[in-house]
Amino acid sequence: MINYNVDQNIAVISWEMTTAPMNVLNDESIPQFEVALQKAFADESVTGIIITSAKPEFVAGADLKMILRNNDKDPAEMLKVSSELNRVFRSIETSGKPTVAAINGTALGGGYEICLACHHRVALNNPKTLIGLVEVTIGLLPGGGGTQRLPRMIGIQAALPLLVEGKKVGVQEAKNLGMVDDIADTPADMLDKARAWIAANPKPIKPWDEVDRKTGKIVGKDNFNIPGGIVQSAVGAQTFGVGAAMLMNKTKGNYPAPLEIMACLYEGLQVNIDRGLIIEARHFVKVATSKVAKNLIQTMFLGMNEANKGASRPKDQPKTDVKKLGILGAGMMGAGIAYVSAQAGIDVVLKDVSVEAAEKGKDYTRSLLQKGVERGKVDPLKVDGILNLIKPTADVQDLQGCDLIIEAVFENRDLKAQVTKEAEPMLVSNSHPAEDHPVGGHPAGSHPAGGIFASNTSTLPISSLAQATAKPENFIGIHFFSPVDKMMLVEIIMGKQTSDYALAVAIDFTRKIRKTPIVVNDSRGFYTSRCFGTYSAEGMELLKDGVNPILIENGGKDAGMPVGPLAVTDEVALDLVYKIAGQSIKDGVLNEGDTSYQVAKKFVDIGRTGKKAKAGFYDYPVDGTKQLWPGLQDLFPRSEQQPTLDEVKTRLLYRQAIEAVRCFEENVVRTKLDANLGSILGWGFPAYTGGTLSFVDFVGIETFVKTLDRLADQYGERFRPTEKLRERAGQPELIK
Repeated sequence: MINYNVDQNIAVISWEMTTAPMNVLNDESIPQFEVALQKAFADESVTGIIITSAKPEFVAGADLKMILRNNDKDPAEMLKVSSELNRVFRSIETSGKPTVAAINGTALGGGYEICLACHHRVALNNPKTLIGLVEVTIGLLPGGGGTQRLPRMIGIQAALPLLVEGKKVGVQEAKNLGMVDDIADTPADMLDKARAWIAANPKPIKPWDEVDRKTGKIVGKDNFNIPGGIVQSAVGAQTFGVGAAMLMNKTKGNYPAPLEIMACLYEGLQVNIDRGLIIEARHFVKVATSKVAKNLIQTMFLGMNEANKGASRPKDQPKTDVKKLGILGAGMMGAGIAYVSAQAGIDVVLKDVSVEAAEKGKDYTRSLLQKGVERGKVDPLKVDGILNLIKPTADVQDLQGCDLIIEAVFENRDLKAQVTKEAEPMLVSNSHPAEDHPVGGHPAGSHPAGGIFASNTSTLPISSLAQATAKPENFIGIHFFSPVDKMMLVEIIMGKQTSDYALAVAIDFTRKIRKTPIVVNDSRGFYTSRCFGTYSAEGMELLKDGVNPILIENGGKDAGMPVGPLAVTDEVALDLVYKIAGQSIKDGVLNEGDTSYQVAKKFVDIGRTGKKAKAGFYDYPVDGTKQLWPGLQDLFPRSEQQPTLDEVKTRLLYRQAIEAVRCFEENVVRTKLDANLGSILGWGFPAYTGGTLSFVDFVGIETFVKTLDRLADQYGERFRPTEKLRERAGQPELIK
């Protein structure tokens, strides 16, 4: 609801929606907000208006479900949404009554556009508050005047990065940038400052407005000079010329919103505010009805929120809480897990073969915290408290009483079996009776076996590793990605005997350390490693086919992958590719003619094992940037007929997507959401497609199948579509 009351001739309009967890702009709130505004405008005794919130945040933005409902409808419906919102916001500017935004908490997207429409902005000095126009991150652009008001306030050069990057800033930075006008230390002070400004400015007019002499109404000024330089100035020419080129290089044209934002500024800032808002609305409709916006909203916003709330968690399991965590192996992965766990307030026992090795793992946390302090992201007073939560050790007895133990040792079955057998008895239910030490906050004895053992393996089947444990039902895979402190995904792997209780513990732990969990079933390579491997493998197939390696790498990046397939293989390490392929050959699931095996073997034999050796597909000079190794020409002679860039992109994307389809059909990945999020967060599959399975819908199932058949005929059976996929060819969506 929208609260309305008048105090000392000032109308206070306070957002307090009860139908949503946060204040959002939607079909319900926008009309109520307008009613409150019109009430204040019509009341002659009201001398000013304060817009604020009764919730901890101000307004989080537009309701994205409302955007999605209109995504595939007539664009006129979406234009109506934007136009109505602009009419409401414009009425704030032109009412003749001073209006102040009292920003008591986070104001993003449409929430901040409310603030921009006000005549003055006072923000509460809250360290948790974030302010910004973030629409571009979900494939949209500000549809409530953000592209027109912000640059008119702070200048084109200052506004452009905030708009095209969707940057969120804290209160002080917002003040420094001119996004807010004043800062208050307390809620009472915030309202007092708002009242004082209203008293001092009884008839404010925005600098881009003027009073029409004939009608006496406030209208947009045609000759308003934008701070720092207008569009048709030397500064403007440089900003738009260089900016457009940089955006194309960064987005590869895959994300339309940043370029549409640039067009909004270029076109809209050459006319008055009223015409500029019309221009913005048209561009908003263009992106809001696009497939890219639909994919980003569904997967990266709504889907991400669903996963972070534990969508895959068994509903019948009671809440668990890992308070003491054991980690076996203090290498890069173990040290990273220790860092994020201590950050979440968990007691961590970091075990390695020696105290010195374990201490080195703890030093990793120490260095990350120090960097955080230097960048102003970590409170220096909290550093010692976090470090004290990590206990380095070589003594297995120190693991006694752990709720969860994660082994993060080398990818070697025998070694993993050894450390599992040694550490498993230290788990809480094995070291003490459940009645004496209830696991993770459960009522005493609520589960016969409380402690959970997990493997951080990225490829070895969980069910086979579970053979080393006394309780396979309490054994699970928790696959982190490197570097752990930056990578948000955690792939949780269910073995054949893994219980729902173990899954609940794993998901609750993952959520506690603020990572995004996906759940998959046991399989060689699971989901992420199996599908990611196809990107690297197809890069090597292209190389074997005589394709110019520059074209291969550019194809990957132009398709939207973070780096090219050859570069990422160097990062993974060619000797690791060789070992994994070799193990697959021993297990009978691969033959020695496999291209990845042959290429990796060739490079290992000549000592070029990747980035760690400073020699792989690339050379890595000590002083300089990496460059493709000239010797590639000798090992893989280039064919005279080179494919188009689009063909390279198609091979790289379709190879990953068909493998994801197979994973879904084989029940390796259990939901469309997990497949999509896992692909984007796990190995960088292009977010504009919505993820590997949504990519099929993105291009159309029928087109996907026909293209796969063509690719299979030309390049090999690895592309051949499945029969189940063929059966779905006439459907609008692969999976609902």
